Amino acid sequence: MSRKILVPWAMPDIGKGVLKKAKVESIFIHGPKGELPTLHELIKAVKTADVLIPRGTQPTPRKVVMANPNLRGIANYGVGYDNIDVRAASEFGIPVTNTPGVLTETTADLAWALLMATARKIPQAHEYTLSGQWKGPGGKAFMGQDIGPGGSNKPKVLGIIGLGRIGQAVMRRSRGFKMKVIAYDPPIKEIIQKMKGVEYRDLDELLKSSDFVTLHSPLTKETRHLIGKRELDLMKPTAVLINTSRGPVVDEKALVSALKKGKIAGVGLDVFEKEPRLYPGLAKLDNVVLLPHIGSATLDTRGQMAVVAAKNAITMLRGRKPKNIVNPEVYHSPEYLRRVKG
Repeated sequence: MSRKILVPWAMPDIGKGVLKKAKVESIFIHGPKGELPTLHELIKAVKTADVLIPRGTQPTPRKVVMANPNLRGIANYGVGYDNIDVRAASEFGIPVTNTPGVLTETTADLAWALLMATARKIPQAHEYTLSGQWKGPGGKAFMGQDIGPGGSNKPKVLGIIGLGRIGQAVMRRSRGFKMKVIAYDPPIKEIIQKMKGVEYRDLDELLKSSDFVTLHSPLTKETRHLIGKRELDLMKPTAVLINTSRGPVVDEKALVSALKKGKIAGVGLDVFEKEPRLYPGLAKLDNVVLLPHIGSATLDTRGQMAVVAAKNAITMLRGRKPKNIVNPEVYHSPEYLRRVKG
């Protein structure tokens, strides 16, 4: 009996080509416009699969894992994997992989685009111009924040929370703006302290000192609502907050309140707490730039992510260990060894 790989979303053709070249049986399920299957449909389909390739924003909870505890692997299409119940997968000896590295530069580009657009109020000015309200010089001014030294010739401070691959890519881009960079990332504090071009700061000090704060932390118990009312109150009233990591890292209720009260100057978001829903009142604010989770959305990057996910899936299907494993301990578990031998 042939083994099957389940892809419950509209995978780019380049990824499908990798699966086809490997001569593995693949099952693709999604709506006519690329809509994701319902949880019920996913549970039903996964029962006959050997490896699952979920989209990075596609919920893959314990119910899905338990529907087929004999899966040989779950190859996530994305660097973040909080959409998957990794604990449940590990319990059943199921390897889980992601696609790190491929989307680093693209996501860093998007973070900078958000920072610049929010700081200079570009979307608002664009809409104002298109609406016909602009009557020439002397009209409404869209006063923003300098990103470079500006007229005062004083460097702006960029605070990076999470200095992993993407955080470091964002830092590299700051050099062209002659910014002072400070960072917060407790697990790699000692590494950061030895790096050039960046100074380590505790979270509170970073928030108090930064003109721009950009978030690049994974979503964990420790980082959920890392930025809440207390943290927002510490920030400068002229500061701009950018989030391209995971929505729940920011308490959106507290964020909306802070924006309304002028606690911070603006926010640029590519991710939200309960995607695709926005917190009530967020979309009505004039000091926000909101994007539909497009951090990795370029043809080349999304295609390469599909290639990596497909290769991870094929490797696990054949009982071998892939490079991008997020729960390597499963390879020593009785459940995994039983499955491979079977």
